[in-house]
Amino acid sequence: MSRADLIFIDMCKDILENGFSDEGQDVRPRWPDGAPAHTIKKFCVVNRYDLSEEFPIMTLRPTNFNKAIDEILWIWQKKSNNIHDLNSHIWDSWADENGSIGKAYGYQLRIRHRYKEGEFDQVDRVLYDLKHNPYSRRIIVNMYNHADLMEMNLYPCAYSMTFNVTGRKLNAILNQRSQDVLVANNWNVVQYAVLVHMFAQVSGLEPGELVHVIADAHIYDRHIPLVKELISREPYPAPRFIINPDIRDFYEFKVSDFSLENYVAGPQIKNIPVAV
Repeated sequence: MSRADLIFIDMCKDILENGFSDEGQDVRPRWPDGAPAHTIKKFCVVNRYDLSEEFPIMTLRPTNFNKAIDEILWIWQKKSNNIHDLNSHIWDSWADENGSIGKAYGYQLRIRHRYKEGEFDQVDRVLYDLKHNPYSRRIIVNMYNHADLMEMNLYPCAYSMTFNVTGRKLNAILNQRSQDVLVANNWNVVQYAVLVHMFAQVSGLEPGELVHVIADAHIYDRHIPLVKELISREPYPAPRFIINPDIRDFYEFKVSDFSLENYVAGPQIKNIPVAV
């Protein structure tokens, strides 16, 4: 059975059994009917995925593999902050009349900075270091720019990546300030697992570990029965991840360069209420 499912089940059980409920507190998120969206949460959840062993996509229910990759390419490859460059509607609620989400995500990654080796944006700096100085302990991307927070339509949730090479393996830590576990957990894991695979391939490395650190891992009150039903299901074996081996330039990857072999998943949970 999929290791990613077992990690997800253990995390959800821990949150439900040992988490803190903010019921009765004044909270910002609201349900579409205006009611406060309360949560039960755990502080600082740390999940580890060995990408050399299997691809960490959930099988308890389907994760939309292609759309997840499209969004990570939108942020990291296109470095866009405009939903017109995205082939889904997941950011529509945070976009203005021109399609912009403000100075968030891709906007931060395309800002160029001067270094002694030259001028790079944050993504190109990672690519340069992985090829020229892979054992550096300074390969970090950070999208949480305090100077621009007031001009972001949503503060970054998954806000930083730290890359570290051990032997020939590329490892990474994904830091996330907050996560709606039911809606976004495996979506983010899939995205950043694919990103590590991409960076490893174009740098002549092998994918290693992805460590996911979530400061506030929460389950919304109206999601609790859905999560309980989901984690009661039996997982399937993890699928085989396939990446086009001919791509050697990060900026040439397309969604069609990735696929899953033998991906079997349980039924989708439809009409999940989303708090905003």
